[in-house]
Amino acid sequence: MENKGNKRFYLGLMLIVIGAVLILERLNLLPWNVADLLISWQMLLVAIGVFSLAGGNKTGGTILIVIGGFFLLPELISVPHEVRRLYWPLILVAIGAALLFRHKGCKTQIERGVEGKDFNEFDDFVIFGGREIFVNSQSLKGGRSTSIFGGIEYDFRQAKLAPEGAFIDSIAVFGGCGIKVPLDWVVRNEVTTIFGAFTDKRGDMFNRGASYDPSKTLVIRGMTIFGGFEVKYV
Repeated sequence: MENKGNKRFYLGLMLIVIGAVLILERLNLLPWNVADLLISWQMLLVAIGVFSLAGGNKTGGTILIVIGGFFLLPELISVPHEVRRLYWPLILVAIGAALLFRHKGCKTQIERGVEGKDFNEFDDFVIFGGREIFVNSQSLKGGRSTSIFGGIEYDFRQAKLAPEGAFIDSIAVFGGCGIKVPLDWVVRNEVTTIFGAFTDKRGDMFNRGASYDPSKTLVIRGMTIFGGFEVKYV
């Protein structure tokens, strides 16, 4: 519940800032170029990155802040054309370095996820791609999932939750995350959606007599922006 409150706080703060900037700009109390800078796709990436860092997703948050910050620089200072040409290569290098660093620390865990072996926690990041992960853990605690212009799908149908339940902290930006879960799991939605959606497609199964087990609860939290999160059985 504390994490859900934090999400609402940051989202509310972001909306207040956007509204205040628009009001000041409409009243001619703020130069239009400053308003355009504060309400831009670059600043949106930075805001999402900060939100991700606050939620504990260091890799995805850092990458979003770096990309947004890089493209904000030309709006703040004069950047020679020769330097601008290096932007995308530098961003690719930064993303690659971040992924290598993360892979070094979580190598065994990630490899097990791909092979469908037993692991209790996960931390996955996808950009401009897709990934399908089969999980057989008999004491699943959850983890983090970040997808940017890509998608991740988890198959938990052969897994069992830890006695205290589990969580997934998901960030999807122009991407999506999907999970396949056993019919008796309770899936609690705490995802903040902005031009996105959270859908549970197990409805027909419950119409056929399936029922939840309150002791098996999976909490989904995080944010989707121009993305989606989907829960299904098949």
